[in-house]
Amino acid sequence: MTDPWLAPDAPVPPRYGELATPSSPYQSAPHSNGPFPGSNPGQAWAPPPKPGLIPLRPIGFGTLLGASFRVLRRNPKATFGSGLIVQAVIMLVTVGIVGLVTFWALDRIDSAPLDQKDAVTAGSVLAGLLSAIIPIALSLIASALLQAVIVVEVARATLGEKLRLGTLWRRAATRLWPLTLWTLLLGGALLVGVAVLAGIVVLLISVGGAVGLVAGVLVGVFGGLLLAAASAFLFTKTSVVPSLIVLEELGVRASVIRSWSLTRGYFWRTLGILLLITVIVQVISQIISLPVSLLMGIGTTLVDPAGAFMEQSSIILTVVSLIIAIPVAAVAAVVQSATIALVYLDLRMRKEGLDLELARYVESAAQGGDVPDPYLAPTVSGGYSAA
Repeated sequence: MTDPWLAPDAPVPPRYGELATPSSPYQSAPHSNGPFPGSNPGQAWAPPPKPGLIPLRPIGFGTLLGASFRVLRRNPKATFGSGLIVQAVIMLVTVGIVGLVTFWALDRIDSAPLDQKDAVTAGSVLAGLLSAIIPIALSLIASALLQAVIVVEVARATLGEKLRLGTLWRRAATRLWPLTLWTLLLGGALLVGVAVLAGIVVLLISVGGAVGLVAGVLVGVFGGLLLAAASAFLFTKTSVVPSLIVLEELGVRASVIRSWSLTRGYFWRTLGILLLITVIVQVISQIISLPVSLLMGIGTTLVDPAGAFMEQSSIILTVVSLIIAIPVAAVAAVVQSATIALVYLDLRMRKEGLDLELARYVESAAQGGDVPDPYLAPTVSGGYSAA
């Protein structure tokens, strides 16, 4: 039915979620609450479409926070399932390898002759440290894979697509090694910073006497704060590197340069979002895991107060802790990876008009058109092109 208050030749505004045609006077910029500059200010504004996870417009904090958790609910088999598999493999391999080597090392130290105990202890400690290399390497690769999976899921969910777990893993695997390299570089930079600071503190304390002790403490405190600030700055400026590596198929160096550019002007907003999501996830994790750990400890004491079954109790406690820790860690990893992907989408929408490209893609795909991937296509005239 035609609106009786409209003039006979007046155009009909688009319905909610309906894309306005370029010739329609109701075509509006999704970044504002009004029409394009130069158009009639009395014209109506059509809300941006929402084909999937988020509306196709720059993302507000409330929307971003909700979408980070909605990723789990929207496609739980692919997202939570991937997180569960990855975290289970990491934890089980870590407990298996490090636990067995530690048990062997302690048994070796206990059975060593008194005159060889120091040498055996040193060798056992070294074996324990070396045994951690395999779980660390596996953790880097598995975490990179999970991050790639969630980035792909968020990107396709924004377009209204819902991919199966196998499809997500196949797509993510093509960018696994560049993402693993980036994870290794970022972790290595942090490790080098900590090692240098610790070396300076130890040197001051060992050679400086009382003055050196005071200097070492001060350097440790203020150096730690400086290192934390530098780490937060570096992590924020390079926060969307994983999304760039996976979605735009860039190398590590090009991704770092582009991430630095995308976050320019949005540093504090990005840092605030990442910090707040991290705090929320950690608080929820502690709320779930801490009471269970306390109950398990109390229960073990009540069941076996004399400690007669200490070994069996430790095994049971470890198994129960893993059963609780693995799902919690899976949820935390998925939410944090989804947040990074959503920050990337938000930055490109704000700075490059990616929302317009996504809207065109959704409209063309609905009409059966063959359109290129909007995350690879250039978004501004004369601007960036992933190719």
